[in-house]
Amino acid sequence: MNKTKNGLYLVLGTAIISGFAVFLSKFAVTAIGDSHVFTTAKNVIVGLILSCLILTPFLLPRLKRLNAKSWFNLILIGIIGGSVPFLLFFKAISLTSSINTAFIHKTLFVWVSLFAVWWLKEKIGRLQYLALGLLFLGNFALLGFKFISFGYAELLALLATLMWAVEFVLAKKVLRNIDSEIVAWARMFFGSLILLGFIGYIGKLGDLIMLNSVQWSWVVLTSILLLGYVLTWYKALKYLPAVTVTSILVLASPLTTFLNNLFITHKYSLGQILGSFLILLAGGLILYSFKQIKNVSTPISKFN
Repeated sequence: MNKTKNGLYLVLGTAIISGFAVFLSKFAVTAIGDSHVFTTAKNVIVGLILSCLILTPFLLPRLKRLNAKSWFNLILIGIIGGSVPFLLFFKAISLTSSINTAFIHKTLFVWVSLFAVWWLKEKIGRLQYLALGLLFLGNFALLGFKFISFGYAELLALLATLMWAVEFVLAKKVLRNIDSEIVAWARMFFGSLILLGFIGYIGKLGDLIMLNSVQWSWVVLTSILLLGYVLTWYKALKYLPAVTVTSILVLASPLTTFLNNLFITHKYSLGQILGSFLILLAGGLILYSFKQIKNVSTPISKFN
């Protein structure tokens, strides 16, 4: 099986994991009562698990061979991907409606596309431009065709989304020479250190330590999903263009909507049906475009 198919299967797995994770995280945050404590707890667990993986004979020698520039990039990924944007985004959620923050976050694929074309020199063909447009319209429909206001909270959400976009493009560049497992570890390990420092600074470290068994159960469940997410995501990003990986990840939105309507609201709106259809159609177009690709081993790939 070639790298293209591997990457596609991996990112589809990432989208499925993300769809379930977003749905279950709502219950987890409610059970724990504090989004910062919840985020820190699950990130720390994943960071510890990945640290054990990194210490194996397979990866440890490769870690030791990294130069100063590689270490700088890995630490930067932990800062701009695994810590600061989480704090900004959850602060935004506490200040404005979830519709506003959700829509802003769903524009991630747009920013990654812009950065990837400019920084990584990835090329986008007509078919993929069509798919990107359908993704945007699908998300707009999925959120109820509601135009959002823009204030301080929305600015925080946008900054977090932009930081994640920069992280993904930086990670794509770093992955040319570094194993995906090491990059995933760096994001979670260095990010967790910063998150621990932050909740310690605001006096909530005790809340993390005092979580009860039910709360830890939610943390462990969502940590397993997060572990699967980062491992499959970075491996897919190593094999495929950043634009493609981020675009296919949007397929998580219809899954989350389906789970929410199945178990909570028990109804589907016309906008949700239309939005889900457009997003799935866009995903199908992206997957179809790969039939014309013989080799994606280079970062420059064109979809016609």
